[in-house]
Amino acid sequence: MISTDERSTAVPKFDRAELDEMVTRWEQANKDCEATGDWHPLADYYTEDATYGWNYGPKQEFMAVGRNEIRDIAVGLEMDGLEGWSYPYQEFVVDDRSGTVIGLWKQVSDATRPDGRNYSAEGIGGSWFRYGGNFQWSWQRDFFDFGNVSALFLEMITNDALSDGMRKRIERTGAGPLPGWYKIGEAPVPLW
Repeated sequence: MISTDERSTAVPKFDRAELDEMVTRWEQANKDCEATGDWHPLADYYTEDATYGWNYGPKQEFMAVGRNEIRDIAVGLEMDGLEGWSYPYQEFVVDDRSGTVIGLWKQVSDATRPDGRNYSAEGIGGSWFRYGGNFQWSWQRDFFDFGNVSALFLEMITNDALSDGMRKRIERTGAGPLPGWYKIGEAPVPLW
């Protein structure tokens, strides 16, 4: 086991300036995709063999394996219906010893509540990345408060605040198994 003193004096494995530049590029790419409503360009920020997954409650998880699945499913199909939503990053934590980056974000709809506030998921959302070099991620895992996200969508349904794209998205999820979705523990790559 490495002691705290040994960890604090460990030689960084990754160039900190390069990691900081990756975060800057990533954050700008996300803003650009939010502006156009097209998330597909984010796939270029992943290595060819990258994996991207998240847990979705006690029974399901999502996993995309490889840049093509990330493009087609994770930032493609999974983002359909979320046009007008933004995910502003609040903070990044960067570890140059492991190449790990944590980005904490909010999930905000452009639709507004009767009091004028935007619909937004409460709780903390975030992405846990592993840097793969060449300004690309080799691994990403998202986390969010499933209960708060569910409550938000129920509130939007009740208030008839869903966009047509979100309505189609909800219909699609109820139509049967979707690409990239697996029962807990059955994904081709584990979350951990």
